[in-house]
Order: sequence, then structure tokens, then C-alpha cells
Amino acid sequence: MLISELSKKSGISIHTIRFYEKSGLIEGKRDATVKSNNYFHYDEVTIEKLEFISDAKSVGFTIKEIGQMMDAWYNKKYTKKQKLQILSDKLASLEQKMKEIKDMKRQIFQFREDVVNDRC
Repeated sequence: MLISELSKKSGISIHTIRFYEKSGLIEGKRDATVKSNNYFHYDEVTIEKLEFISDAKSVGFTIKEIGQMMDAWYNKKYTKKQKLQILSDKLASLEQKMKEIKDMKRQIFQFREDVVNDRC
């Protein structure tokens, strides 16, 4: 399929798909039998990868981290132990962010209480 169809099937914009290509997360292939254009073609695995990328982004993985995960899951460049370490590192990072957000929430509640009680 061409990029426009890939975009429709995946729900991801063409611009974003091109960004993922430039980042090395996905790859289109040229049809060697077609000499009249330079269009890239994509397969169903690309749709799976785009879903994987979207899911990973939604839980806070960076493009670099997603690249590592793509190598681990699709390109088999990592051992089981390394895969588990990538996930453990992300869990630790998320735990830290959650702590920071809870601290910020407490601070905002304190500011709110100060305003309600005319302390500021």
C-alpha cells in the first residue's frame, strides 16, 4: 500500500509517518518493477509497528526508547534480559514522574488552601 492508504488504515498522518521513517522506526520499500516513480510501499507489518509506536508513545516512551523497543521486539537485537531491563528502566522512570506529579499536586492544593484562607 502507498503512504496515503497507510495513513488512512492507521489513523496516523502522512507527516507523522514520514517522521517515523526518518527516525528509523519504520521503513517503506520501493517496488523494483515500477520505474516511473519513487513511491514507497508498506505492508501490514508496518501497520502493526505504527500501532506499537502509538501505544508506546501513549505510555510515555520517547522516540529513542521506542527505537530500542522496535529493535528488541521486531529486529531481535536484544536478549530477554535486555528487554526486561528496558521495561524495568521505564517503569522506574514512570514511578519517579508519578512521585513528582503527586508532589506538584500537593503543592497546588496548598496554594489553593492559602488562597481560600487569604494567606497570600
